[in-house]
Amino acid sequence: MILFRKIRYLDSAAQALVAGELLVKDGRIADFGPSLGQPDGATIIEAEGAVLCPGLVDMRASLGEPGFEYRETIASAAAAAAAGGITTIAVLPDSSPPIDDPALVHLITARGAETGSVSLLPYAAATRGCAGQELAEYGLLKAAGAIAFTDGAKTIASSRLMRLALSYASGFGMRIVQHPEDYELAKSGAATSGARASWMGLPGIPAAAEAICVARDIRLAEMANSAVHFAHVTTAEALALIRQAKDKGLRVTCDTAPPYFDLNETAIGGYRTYAKLSPPLRAEADRQAVLAALRDGTIDAIASDHQPRDADDKRLPFAEASPGGAGLATLLGVTLAQVQSGHLTLPQALALLTARPAAWLGINAGVIAKGAPADLCLFHPERSWQVNAGQMPGKAQNTPFDGRALEGVVLGTWKAGVRVFG
Repeated sequence: MILFRKIRYLDSAAQALVAGELLVKDGRIADFGPSLGQPDGATIIEAEGAVLCPGLVDMRASLGEPGFEYRETIASAAAAAAAGGITTIAVLPDSSPPIDDPALVHLITARGAETGSVSLLPYAAATRGCAGQELAEYGLLKAAGAIAFTDGAKTIASSRLMRLALSYASGFGMRIVQHPEDYELAKSGAATSGARASWMGLPGIPAAAEAICVARDIRLAEMANSAVHFAHVTTAEALALIRQAKDKGLRVTCDTAPPYFDLNETAIGGYRTYAKLSPPLRAEADRQAVLAALRDGTIDAIASDHQPRDADDKRLPFAEASPGGAGLATLLGVTLAQVQSGHLTLPQALALLTARPAAWLGINAGVIAKGAPADLCLFHPERSWQVNAGQMPGKAQNTPFDGRALEGVVLGTWKAGVRVFG
């Protein structure tokens, strides 16, 4: 039994921070309120000035294992997640072999349970081998526990196949998650097309490649009467299309990731391969559009978009280096930076990291409620720390935020009432 005192907790019903106390018993939230007295046998945790929120729900991360353990393992990712206040991760199927078999869905779920600190929810491949040629076995994969279907960082390029995927997934009450990028326009590109890419001599990816894919897939989803989700949306044009689709009542959702609202394309200056991402960093106007879409609710969630890379993947000329950034340990801190700058309120920011992704995933998580699992994150929003590649928790160190000062120190993380960090 644990009693948190002198804290502020996120009241999920009121979407507000409330000063008070919270009691955990038998792995669940037993009670919360202004004053809960002194329960017999309770361990007291006092953290004046700190905020207690639900454990973060990360709806998009690649973990490397199986097949790329030299980049990241489930155990190392779990350690990084716990240090970042994350208690649930939706895992992309871009492993080797890809998660296109029910046995692999079971494996990922079981490996998550073995960590004792994080629940792993596997996405299954939308196409066999994530190769974009033929659909995977959606019925078997759903029965095994897949949460949705996606080819990860690969676009389902064929319009015909995407329409079939949307229809087939809808028949099972499931969704397709798309990496929104026109394949022909984006292939072999390394940075967003424009003056900076030209000056650096880098092959460009037109920003419009994202909106072109989004427009196509919204229309296909409407034709198929299906739901579609767009991952890591980064451009004003694409967000305008998604906003319009939502206004029409279509089942269209999207997420973004911290680099796209905290950094712009200037971060690749000096050919910094840690800042080479997929999709690439955009112009400042697009970054501002992402912030506006977070504020007005167009964007449904913030995901880490964790893409672990080995040092050798990044120690290459910029155009040849592997895209991707580590994001588990920095997910909360970079999001809180938007609170400090006044772009988001703290309840808004936390909802985008907890309740809203949990609702999208359809899981019992992300809320402070009596009887809810005691997956909790305790952090101090005004204490600062610095991101240092090579010193972050976990195996992956390829962070685009290297050297960045952040506020929001995680003091402790609990999974089902058991302290797993701090």
